[in-house]
Amino acid sequence: MSSPTLMWFRDDLRIRDNPALAWAAQRGPLVALLIDESSAATGTRPLGAAARWWWGRSVEKLSESLAVLGVPLLHRSGDPARIVPEVAGAVGAAAVTWNRRYHAPLREMDARMKADLRERGLEVHSHPGFLLTEPWEVATASGTPYKVYTPFARAAFGLAAEHADALGDPEPAALHGDGAVAEVPEAAEPGWAGGLAELWTPGEQGARERLDSFMEGIDGYASGRDNIAAHATSGLSPHLRFGEISVLRVWASISGAGEDAGVFLGELLWRDFAWHRLYELPDMATRNVRPQFDRFGWAWDASEIGKLCDGRNPLNATGDDSFHRDFAAWRAGRTGIPLVDAGMRELWATGTMHNRVRMVVASFLTKNLQIHWRHGEQWFWETLVDADPASNPFNWQWAAGSGDDAAPYFRIFNPETQAKKFDPEGIYVRRWIPEYGTDGYPEPIVDLKESRRAALDAYEAVKQG
Repeated sequence: MSSPTLMWFRDDLRIRDNPALAWAAQRGPLVALLIDESSAATGTRPLGAAARWWWGRSVEKLSESLAVLGVPLLHRSGDPARIVPEVAGAVGAAAVTWNRRYHAPLREMDARMKADLRERGLEVHSHPGFLLTEPWEVATASGTPYKVYTPFARAAFGLAAEHADALGDPEPAALHGDGAVAEVPEAAEPGWAGGLAELWTPGEQGARERLDSFMEGIDGYASGRDNIAAHATSGLSPHLRFGEISVLRVWASISGAGEDAGVFLGELLWRDFAWHRLYELPDMATRNVRPQFDRFGWAWDASEIGKLCDGRNPLNATGDDSFHRDFAAWRAGRTGIPLVDAGMRELWATGTMHNRVRMVVASFLTKNLQIHWRHGEQWFWETLVDADPASNPFNWQWAAGSGDDAAPYFRIFNPETQAKKFDPEGIYVRRWIPEYGTDGYPEPIVDLKESRRAALDAYEAVKQG
């Protein structure tokens, strides 16, 4: 038997439409590797609790699929720079392959590893497989990256369509392994995992079923996606986050569905835009994209950043001063602002939140409460099953006004107006706040009109400064 190829799985936990896996399969026998990467080694944040729950179950499904094909999935923990060459040597691999990553700390590590492995005499190939377009493929006429979504989308659309048209057979390639027993990591179990398991089915099969279901009901998506009480959104974001389904396959499947398809393709391009910006701005989760917002007087407590949920229920959270009281009330869904509270409770119970409500709760935290966007971004990082290094900070900075394309940056979503427009019968609010309309529901912690005026004054000061 010829020497095997080592396939390193990362955020591409699928067999179909997997460029690196297809390349490895053409070479002959293969061994699959999964690494629970040390954040100290990679220089990135560890997965949040909800996303890690998803990852664990997705890995289980991938292992089962590979086992049917006789391919072992080896699991290791620690520094990839040490583990990959160590495993390659142990299995006698002649080649190593993976799909690309785009966050600077990871792509720089991958580049060093590629050079190291080649020096050891191994063939190494990386492949596109996570985005519609590679960040270096889409640029302005002057060759610089786009900072505004609309011209980016115009430039990227045709290229994304070309890439989707070039997809081959979606069925998995013929894989050949040595039949070794897979090593599956023990799945993490956050304290609120029961609600996640009721709603979600992580894994490639779950992703395909979610896409099929969305396709069956896509008519009316353009007009119905903002109906907060309905379930008109695709639910694909966590599947895309972990690469359980190819974003190009989603594009190809959706593209012929008329006006509704066009609106959804725009959502996929927005995801690409966030990753393109992270490619250029690797500190987006910790630094204002617009430097003038360094002067904005957001409430801030550095000791709160990096705290994990540890299974603690935010409904029991309390605070000792105005900042901590407000932040605790926001996390717990106890602000007295119904749409905000419903969204935060949905997040805790399900690991997700309707996108329009995400904008509302982010605007409320950063503008009405004037609490730093990093606090909200970190909470979402811990509790969203689809939290990723690009979309999460990108969207938080957009909502806060400190990020790209956040124009007008002083936009303040009024939760009451949003509720009347997108949940007019109060179905969503009552679904998540059973005590709404009773004495058990709290009074608002802030006056929306007064806090809006204060926020506008603060934003004007930043603009003038």
